[in-house]
Parts: sequence; C-alpha cells; structure tokens
Amino acid sequence: MKNVKNVISVLVNDQSGVLSRISGLFSRRGFNIDSITVGPAEEVGLSRMTIVVRGDEPTVEQVMKQLHKLIDVIKVINITHEPNVTRELALIKVMVTANTRPEVLNLIEPFRASVVDVSRNSLIVQVVGDESKITAMLELLRPYGIKEVARTGVVSLLRGTTTKDS
Repeated sequence: MKNVKNVISVLVNDQSGVLSRISGLFSRRGFNIDSITVGPAEEVGLSRMTIVVRGDEPTVEQVMKQLHKLIDVIKVINITHEPNVTRELALIKVMVTANTRPEVLNLIEPFRASVVDVSRNSLIVQVVGDESKITAMLELLRPYGIKEVARTGVVSLLRGTTTKDS
C-alpha cells in the first residue's frame, strides 16, 4: 500500500464550525493534513476546501465516505488522478544588499515571480505555482538569507468545462 499525496476537493455550506468538524475527522483518523485551504465557491453560501493529505487509496476512500456523512458537506472529490490545475502562492522575505539585489532580481525572473515589497535590506518575493516551483524558488533564495516565508496552501480545480460528480 502506497502512502501517496491526495488532493481532495470538498464543497461545503458556508457555516461556522464546518472547518473544525472536517479537520477533526482527519485528526481522529490519524491523518496529518499537509495543506488545507478554504474560500468562497462559485455559488453564494458555499465554500470550497482543498485538502492535501497522504494515505493509501483504501484509507483515503474511507475518509471521503465519512466526509460525505457530515452535515454541510455537499460534494467530495479526490482529484489526485484527474486532470487538474493546482497552484500555491508563497511570499518570501529575502535579505539583500546593494550588490545582491540585482542577483536576486535576475534569479526570480525565470520563475515569473514578482517583487511586491522593497526595503533597504530586503525584498518580498511573490511566487505562484505548484509545490515543486515554490520549493525550487526557496532553495535558490536560501543562500541570500530567507527571513520569513508565508504559503497559502494548495488550491485546485478540475480541468475542462465539466465537474466530476461523486
């Protein structure tokens, strides 16, 4: 049994306590959530959660069945093996000097990252992409001195014009 990363999309009613009940379900099953993001969905009154969790297929299926049973859960889809678009945003505060500032600016260009704040001794770089792109950017900036990092967590949607019913 493989312990693989699964991306689960959950459509829920926008009600207080829903996030707590869902994260509690994962906790009771002994799952560590790698990433969880929540935001308004396409319909007023609904929110979309994107949850990244590691586990084998039978265990993740069981958790998904339990998610379906929760009040306020409308739809649950494991989109791991479906064509999808997955992104994450990271803000990285990196130390710079007059000499290293041009190096850092040249370094971030191929990543299509942007500078969103400038001070005398630091830059805040914004990068959007999949996990490997964010990790690569962090590794390249590390030698300059990373002071802070904030990451949004994964958001993901199925590709194409239709949604997958579960």
